[in-house]
Amino acid sequence: MLPPTDPDQLPKDPVIPVPLPAPHKIVMLSAGGLATLLAGLSMLGPFSIDAYLPAFPQIMANLHASSIEVQQTLTAYMLAFAGMVLWHGALSDAFGRRNVILVALVVFAIGTFGCAAASTVHYLWVFRILQGVSAGAGVVVGRAIIRDLYSDAPAARLLSMVTMIFSIAPALAPVLGGWIVTWFDWRAIFLALCAYTLILGWVCWKHLPETVPQAQRQPFNPRFLAQSYSAIFSSFLFHMKAGVTALNFAGLFLYITASPVLLPVHLGLGPSQFAWLFVPTVSGIFLGSMAANRMAGKYSFARQIGIGFAFMLGAVTFNVGYHLFLPPALPWTVLPMFFFTFGSALISPGATLLALDLFPHIRGTVASCQSFIVTLLGAIVAGMIAPALSHSVLALALGQAGFTLLALGFWLTSRHYRRVLARKG
Repeated sequence: MLPPTDPDQLPKDPVIPVPLPAPHKIVMLSAGGLATLLAGLSMLGPFSIDAYLPAFPQIMANLHASSIEVQQTLTAYMLAFAGMVLWHGALSDAFGRRNVILVALVVFAIGTFGCAAASTVHYLWVFRILQGVSAGAGVVVGRAIIRDLYSDAPAARLLSMVTMIFSIAPALAPVLGGWIVTWFDWRAIFLALCAYTLILGWVCWKHLPETVPQAQRQPFNPRFLAQSYSAIFSSFLFHMKAGVTALNFAGLFLYITASPVLLPVHLGLGPSQFAWLFVPTVSGIFLGSMAANRMAGKYSFARQIGIGFAFMLGAVTFNVGYHLFLPPALPWTVLPMFFFTFGSALISPGATLLALDLFPHIRGTVASCQSFIVTLLGAIVAGMIAPALSHSVLALALGQAGFTLLALGFWLTSRHYRRVLARKG
């Protein structure tokens, strides 16, 4: 059995030197350059989700599809993402981080070009699934690369830097998508994403290091994998810590996936005005990640996470209180998202790294399991919860508040459980 650990501070592991693959010389990156590259890989997910949201009406008209059928292209992507994200980390533990990312980029480019060429909504479903099975490699393997190279405060700083750069994507994607669909058509969105993927693949080929030496790779066989996944998913602390990140993301994703109804119907905005929601949302992520970067090494993870929850609770309290008595209106309906995402960005680095270090010898697999929980909950939000709550802005506010309270409950429970284990030990 693989014993979990739960440190108050991450262990002071030495920095692992990065070996260069023999057949191809890698041009080494600075910490900032590596953060930018990993953020670029992470952007594939939000670009795949957010960029085509303003094009839903045009896709419905062009492919003669119902609104539910077009919404299911998002659900199909999320379910495929959730299913495959469970394996990216294990594959990278066995075959190397760099190899998994390069193959995933090739598959994603093929799926994206197929989306642009789809003649029916059913073909669009198929190629969205192909996008989904490959888009998560950058997020999962990127976290493992950071933890391979750095520990403690340096790892938290780099992870927050990646989040800070990555946060541009959710704001930029729907705005660019709205412009593209206005100037061209919905297929051009996927063609632009395909071009971005090809450029990213070339940069990764030139600059992405391999951080798992051959001697440290884990076997990719059913028995070892079964033991690894069983140990992780049977860990109560893993579920509590991964649940904090997942529930915080669900509170954000509820509004992202409801935006095709929230913005045009409740706020009367057009396809080119999605920035009203996404700019405050991403500004909060960006500034919160910047604050987390400054806090790393100066505050304990527990204190930083506590501050983050204070911001989130304040945001959801205002959001629910406002919509209880007043109708949706700008900027008050979207302003709480800034404070919500600011708090979430303070929480994310510490919660993520604490979960990864429960099983330090299989961090790639842990990162996969963590991302699987986040994505599976996101798929449920996109396919069931957001459609059920989109009829009312107050209902969306209450849903976000519920996710926040659950996340806080998970965090407090994990703290209590760790203290009980410490007393017993």
